[in-house]
Amino acid sequence: MGAAIGHNGLVTTFEPAASPQPSGAGRAPDAALAAAVDLARDAALELGQDTVGEHLGVTAVAERIVTHAFAATLPGYRGWHWCVTLARAPRAKNATVDEVVLLPGEGALLAPTWVPWHDRLRPGDLSPGDLLPPVENDPRLVPAYVLSDDPAVEAVAQELGLGRERVMSREGRQDCAERWYSGDTGPDAPMARQAPARCGTCGFLLPLAGSLQAGFGVCGNDITDTDARVVSVEFGCGAHSEAAVLAPSLAEPTGEVYDDGDVFV
Repeated sequence: MGAAIGHNGLVTTFEPAASPQPSGAGRAPDAALAAAVDLARDAALELGQDTVGEHLGVTAVAERIVTHAFAATLPGYRGWHWCVTLARAPRAKNATVDEVVLLPGEGALLAPTWVPWHDRLRPGDLSPGDLLPPVENDPRLVPAYVLSDDPAVEAVAQELGLGRERVMSREGRQDCAERWYSGDTGPDAPMARQAPARCGTCGFLLPLAGSLQAGFGVCGNDITDTDARVVSVEFGCGAHSEAAVLAPSLAEPTGEVYDDGDVFV
């Protein structure tokens, strides 16, 4: 990524055609082009104006092509440098300016790598009124006329005039299963490790339909934090339908019994 400064002071970024790095390791810079430091500086000053600093060196790019580097004093561009590429034709003595770009050097301050919006979204980012269409060719969705290998979906597909335009693919359902199983309603959650039994044996579990039925269901116990949430059948909590607390009978004495009949004050 390069940048150029116009006469209005605005910085324009672009992909440079050349790089200050040599295309062939060990190539010696062309002597005539390496000596044209003043020509390179004038070209840099035309764009960089008073932000062009000291000459940092010259690098051979190819035969009869070199790049001169100058320190950049542009505020906010620490570690960047102006690069001026010069070239000359065969048997010609005069150098010509190919391009002038502003490039980052080692330790330069750079903008973070661009992350597409669909990769930046996290659960909870969607607010009332927001629209979040799926990405193009989303692998989690397939046309409804494609065999989904989900018995529940296939049962609906048999009804003419009914059904959805797209349904979840096998990859989409596997992604859901992995996310739910490894989340806070899976078998490794702290609550599950302390539970007396698993959700698969709980009367409050409402199993999902289709291919996920054997592994997941919805909790229907309103006193739990997972009420109305999808839980793994291997999850569990203290509100299991078969949970029981054994309390000692009040009719039977507990602990040691002392006979104080022989105690005199």
